[in-house]
Amino acid sequence: MYREIAHLLLYSDLGEDSILVRLADILRDWEQGGCDRDALIRRIYAQIKRILDLSTDCGFDENLWQCYLTWVLMTNENSFTRTCERLGASEGSVNGFAVSDFAVFHRLFHYDFSKLEKDLGIDCFSTICDYRAIPKRERTYNHDVSRQVRELRRSLAAASGGEEMFRLLTDYYRRYGFGVFAMNRAFRIRRGADKVEFLPISNIDGVVLDDLLGYELQKRELRRNTEAFLDGRHANNVLLYGDAGTGKSTSVKALINEYYDRGLRMIEIYKHQFGDLSAILGQIKNRNYRFIIFIDDLSFEENEVEYKFLKAVIEGGVETRPDNVLIYATSNRRHLIRETWNDRTDMEHNGDIHRSDTMEEKLSLASRFGVSINYNAPTPKEYQDIVRMLAQRQGIAMDEKRLLALANTWEVRHGGFSGRAAQQFVHYLEGLDGSNSQ
Repeated sequence: MYREIAHLLLYSDLGEDSILVRLADILRDWEQGGCDRDALIRRIYAQIKRILDLSTDCGFDENLWQCYLTWVLMTNENSFTRTCERLGASEGSVNGFAVSDFAVFHRLFHYDFSKLEKDLGIDCFSTICDYRAIPKRERTYNHDVSRQVRELRRSLAAASGGEEMFRLLTDYYRRYGFGVFAMNRAFRIRRGADKVEFLPISNIDGVVLDDLLGYELQKRELRRNTEAFLDGRHANNVLLYGDAGTGKSTSVKALINEYYDRGLRMIEIYKHQFGDLSAILGQIKNRNYRFIIFIDDLSFEENEVEYKFLKAVIEGGVETRPDNVLIYATSNRRHLIRETWNDRTDMEHNGDIHRSDTMEEKLSLASRFGVSINYNAPTPKEYQDIVRMLAQRQGIAMDEKRLLALANTWEVRHGGFSGRAAQQFVHYLEGLDGSNSQ
């Protein structure tokens, strides 16, 4: 194995602590002899545990060794994967190096561990190469990563050699790209020592826009703007504003489920992270994806000044926002910033000669969003319609008069008419013993 990975060129930067490199070192020591048998087994088991841990996190199954190698090929960043993400397979001398590397991975895919196992009296490689994972709920692992790795693994395992693996992988890189953005839909960020890190969000609600009852005009406008963005046409930043619990955040989150296969990705950031926006844009501007930077529940108090930085990033700063990035924000406030009567007079206030200038500066943030979509609270009749449809969707068989009477009581106790209140009420009914037969 160590002889095989020594011939890698494009994919040679595996990292000294990678499982593949560690196993190669162990097999080299075993072949050269003179190492303590128990020490070798202990080192092997340490790497097998790492494969099992990765497999649990990512939902691998069947052949965990091949799943791991597939994951390496999907996540490795090099000049070849970067080019394939943007252009797909192209003519060039680098293709010869790629085919040679893929021939190495083809041999690794079908590596024979039997001699090692027989000599050391272990069977761990045979076990992970024919593995039956314990069934898990999808919320406990990343379903997107699991699906992609397992599908590509089967295709690569059936490939005849490096040439066919080249075709399969260039098709994959062109369709999905490489690395963390290829296998995940949504991300949060964390400031690292020298750069911003993207943390995948694996536990994503599978909601789509059709699951949100009502608000047809709002959903149509959101779809229109997002599809224009994905098609490379002019599109606008979007502000969704209105009453709490009306589905603003749900509408935005549903977009990644509807348009993930078209290259849409979402990065959720919080107000205290606005200082990292330039760093975020610097890392994603050259990737072959369309990114929505999602800011949920955006609002500013009178003494907060982060809105100035956000204004500059959205539009008007020295650095132009990349064409593959839009900002979608939700807010309960139409103008995002709480106004006071002090903002509305031209008299001197805290050093400002004209207070109205202060108000105009604050209100100009909302104007940076080219599309504003209003989500009003439903009327009492619309609220009852939502309850009725949700109950039917969940199979709750209850007399309609009793259902609506209970729904109205719930609304009074839980903050008014909203889609959220209707959903919570139906969840409450589902949790009652025998509710489906009342």
